[in-house]
Amino acid sequence: MSPRPPVLDGLDELVAWRRELHAMPELGFEEHRTAAFVAERLRAFGLDEVHTGIAGTGVVGVLRAGSGRRTVALRADMDALPIAEESGRPWASRTPGVMHACGHDGHVVMLLGAARELARRRRFDGTVVFVFQPAEEMLGGGRRMVEEGLFDRFPATEVYGLHNWPWLPLGTFGVHVGPVMAAADRFRIRLRGRGCHAAMPHLGRDPVTAAAQLVSALQLLAARETDPLDAAVVSVTILTAGEADNVVPETAELRGTLRSLRAATRDRLARRVTETARGLAAALGLEAEVEVTPGYPATVNTAAEAGHAAAAATAVPGAAVRRDLPPSMAAEDFAFMLEARPGAYVWLGTGSAADGRILHSPAYDFEDAAIPWGVAWWVRLAEMRLAA
Repeated sequence: MSPRPPVLDGLDELVAWRRELHAMPELGFEEHRTAAFVAERLRAFGLDEVHTGIAGTGVVGVLRAGSGRRTVALRADMDALPIAEESGRPWASRTPGVMHACGHDGHVVMLLGAARELARRRRFDGTVVFVFQPAEEMLGGGRRMVEEGLFDRFPATEVYGLHNWPWLPLGTFGVHVGPVMAAADRFRIRLRGRGCHAAMPHLGRDPVTAAAQLVSALQLLAARETDPLDAAVVSVTILTAGEADNVVPETAELRGTLRSLRAATRDRLARRVTETARGLAAALGLEAEVEVTPGYPATVNTAAEAGHAAAAATAVPGAAVRRDLPPSMAAEDFAFMLEARPGAYVWLGTGSAADGRILHSPAYDFEDAAIPWGVAWWVRLAEMRLAA
């Protein structure tokens, strides 16, 4: 039995907004209609300031009450994914090959709902900065916002983010101290050998068999070089070589991702990928070109702000709070905001994994029943952190 949701005036309108956004998904740095949708509503709520065009398509709203001496920032991401939707919903994506497969449409609407409620009540003493961020999905919109001076223009002392989590029951909040999600880096390895006729492999230097051995060798970086109590993932996701059945090709290429929670582990994996590829290639008479491209750092909550986030969740009637969850090895560019300011990133359970609606799936659709839980948490967090 699902818990009874918090009472929320105007919920039907928020659900309609969420479904409207779901039907018009936009990829990272292309969220022009979404940004206009957000800005129009923030202005209608009577916010003191609404800024557009931040980091390309980002939107920031500012709401003040009382002295305005303290400032907190609340962030939602807006972009969709390049996935063809298969949900079958009446409000499914109308843009071929693009869909909201990660619930960012729900994130936008929950923060809009909180902005509306906080603007109505103004039961706080300070400034709330509502950050609607573009391009979270591996394009680094959060990094760009920080680099372009987000916290210089809007000097928040702490920042918070919220993400739906289908694997938790509806109305359950997951709050971590320390790592929440992993660092994510990419690697590309090009093995160069000597091509030859496939019937005479002894006359060449085969990069395909070397690539096969390298896939296995790279797995040992996690399985045999990383402390079992630490966490690391090395995934080869692309392997390309050759075009003809009877030709040993000149080159083979491997690409993939490195995931880690600790900075030292992240640095070691990057170094050891390079050493392993070059060492194996040399042993087999090949050359290896290796590129490791830094991506997102680990998303790490500060202890005090995680405590504030958990206290706000506890204050939501009927909510459950989990403080014992392991981190996820997925990545999140809210990490850049947490590097710039103390803060916390919180998971909101939707329970949708039970019927196959998981993140980044073509069948995914945000659970509208989660909207009042998210709005209630945002409102309580802002009011508690800026208590009059």
